[in-house]
Amino acid sequence: MSKKQFLTLAVAIATLASCSSDDDGPTTEIPSVGAVVQPSVGGANQPNQVYLDLSSEEFTAVNRASWDFGFSTGSDFRVVINGSLKMAVKKLETADITLTQVSDDAVAVGAGTNPSSNGYCDNPTGILAGNGNGIGTAIAEISANDADNKVYLVNLGFAVSTTTPTVGSVSIDGDARGWKKVRILRNGNGYKIQYADLASAIFQEKTISKNDDYNFTFFSLTTGTTVQVEPKKDKWDLNFTTFTNYVNFGTEVTYGYSDFIVSNMKSGTKVYQVLVADGGTYENFTIANVVENNFTVSASDQRIIGSNWRNGGGPGTLPSVRTDRFYVIKDVVGNYYKIRFLAMTNDAGVRGNPVVEYAILN
Repeated sequence: MSKKQFLTLAVAIATLASCSSDDDGPTTEIPSVGAVVQPSVGGANQPNQVYLDLSSEEFTAVNRASWDFGFSTGSDFRVVINGSLKMAVKKLETADITLTQVSDDAVAVGAGTNPSSNGYCDNPTGILAGNGNGIGTAIAEISANDADNKVYLVNLGFAVSTTTPTVGSVSIDGDARGWKKVRILRNGNGYKIQYADLASAIFQEKTISKNDDYNFTFFSLTTGTTVQVEPKKDKWDLNFTTFTNYVNFGTEVTYGYSDFIVSNMKSGTKVYQVLVADGGTYENFTIANVVENNFTVSASDQRIIGSNWRNGGGPGTLPSVRTDRFYVIKDVVGNYYKIRFLAMTNDAGVRGNPVVEYAILN
């Protein structure tokens, strides 16, 4: 049986097992016992961000170029930028969005151009709070005092590539998406965004509401509307995505990753890594082996899986799945799972086709 046939059979069996009737009245949700799934990242251009909910065995795929900003729905007033497109922003000295601005090549993701201390990108841990210089969101917390909310120079990063790379490689970055100037204000318990081309004295203005069923309300400058990206905050655990990370190359710099996985830290998903050499095999791991204290780091860092599930490859060597480790996950409703990665390519060797196996711990 081929890998494709096996996956189709596994997903079909798991789907049948999880079906329920439409009888009237409330029903108790029974968490999935686990499955083998293939999140639809979309191949070597990795066009999709995929949100996986372990307990319902469902995943949601969203084109990663469909949004630009995420507006926090919590009690704070924080705004994130789309790191999957390598966006970057720089705070300007003015609060007047009608003034002409010019692009700045230093405001970009890349080892040679953007030390994390510049604060041009969001801190990759996922922690929103911070005072700049690479800590917290790249856009300062939105002040109740309008005069404090400055204009930002915005590098929109790169469109999703449509170039077909050599087998086993990726092509993530398409054409540069250009620049905008943006200013964000509070609007009651929500937000107001103003945006324009750099040389324009005329700007667009839209209001954005909070919805506490979600971690963020997402907004697209292209459509000028809010867009659906993440599922409800208690309906996903892992996000498969391209990602802007901080990496230490002598100096801590911003760096773009493919094949990256973050956890839903903001809503309480927790994760830790188990090395087979230390913790025994995936097959033999039970709930009795769970070490609760090992989840602590993931409460303040969404990157525990990150790129650690794969080898990065190198000259003459393609990336590959690391088989010496697996992960323990406590999902947003308190179920415990073990998860391991079986593949990162399809049968033809094309990247952006991960295969994941997970099972409930009991």
